[in-house]
Amino acid sequence: MKKFVLSAVAASSLVACTSVESAVVSGTEIASNGEAVAVVQANALGLTAIFHIIDIVQSDLDTVINKLLIAEAKAMGASKVELLTTGTTPRHGIYALTGLIIGVTSSSATGVAVK
Repeated sequence: MKKFVLSAVAASSLVACTSVESAVVSGTEIASNGEAVAVVQANALGLTAIFHIIDIVQSDLDTVINKLLIAEAKAMGASKVELLTTGTTPRHGIYALTGLIIGVTSSSATGVAVK
């Protein structure tokens, strides 16, 4: 039983993670509603249980946009973010079967940080 618990903790630490990448850009070379500071991309992997009902590690658009993307943009000196793309793993309907016991979810967002 102890080996099972340790392997579950190790697996969850490998699966559940976040990543934020950014590239500083010139405001004159990127078309946006304001002076562009950077292009920011955020990704999050989550872990769920029992048909995606129980979040072990959360991964949704709220987490990716508000906690990762906007936080990184503000740290780079931007006042707001112009979202370009967003995406998340569906958790309902037939997709719930992919999380029968343990499931992996992912969410991502990309935006232009502007002043």
